[in-house]
Amino acid sequence: MIKRIIPVVAVCVGLLACQGAESPVEDISAGVAASPYLTGADHYVDVDGLSMRYRDEGPEDAPILLMVHGFTFSLETWDAVADRLTPGYRIIRPDLPGHGLTGPDIQDRYTNEDTVAFLSGFINALGLSDPVIVGNSLGGLVAWRYAASHPDRVRGLILISPGGFSINGVTEEPVPVPKMVELYLTQAPEAGVSAATGNMYADPQKLAEERLTQIRDMMLQPGNGDAFVKRAGMFTLPPPETDLAGVGVPTLIIWGDRDKIIPPDHGSGFVEAMPQAILKLYENAGHLPQEETPDRLAEDIHLFTGGLASPE
Repeated sequence: MIKRIIPVVAVCVGLLACQGAESPVEDISAGVAASPYLTGADHYVDVDGLSMRYRDEGPEDAPILLMVHGFTFSLETWDAVADRLTPGYRIIRPDLPGHGLTGPDIQDRYTNEDTVAFLSGFINALGLSDPVIVGNSLGGLVAWRYAASHPDRVRGLILISPGGFSINGVTEEPVPVPKMVELYLTQAPEAGVSAATGNMYADPQKLAEERLTQIRDMMLQPGNGDAFVKRAGMFTLPPPETDLAGVGVPTLIIWGDRDKIIPPDHGSGFVEAMPQAILKLYENAGHLPQEETPDRLAEDIHLFTGGLASPE
């Protein structure tokens, strides 16, 4: 049964942000109650009425990498890659609405369009100039859609197994959330989280117990499970070719050749539709290269960004 849950769960990929005027960064005490996952680099910022948690690390004057996680995940998915890149980059990574320690949006703004708007508002609130946006899965979907509508606000994109093309019957119309998926999302059973996350790795042996505990703890944060269900029920994948053609910034697309969540052959569709996209296929990698092969990904990020024009 878990195997039938996994594709529906993972195709609804993770994100960010909200439109609105610039908002001041709040002290960490304004966010959730004390959590063992909060660090000194964590902050909260108001984005259109939602207090969003984010982590800000690295030199303040370094090139900016804005990292956007996937569905049911949190900013911790980027830990290993961030550790390797912070000496030379300012790395900013938020928890999307209804995820991690941001928690649910009382207005239930969980459509793809809503999440792109939140990402826009987050960028505005922090006053970020020309970031390179790195997005995995749903985070990749939100990243490229933001770039399509804000071409002058992005220096480049790195899309890791991004959402875009129809999968599991999802098109411009959402698919009803099966009861078993709803139970998984709201209860995050230990065995289910282990099986579902292991399915995202080419080699499940690389998935540490500590990481599984972290993922499950974040899924079980108050209100997140219900938010996951609502987001899944709103999730759509209309034909993306026209919108992809509007993404004019240099784009690196990375796909694990053993991705069981979003088929690797979707990568060629992105390259065909996007004017400045290149594709790298990772051998023996699954849906989460940032967790499974962080050294390789960090190196490719460094090489790609080094070839971009310097931000003004």
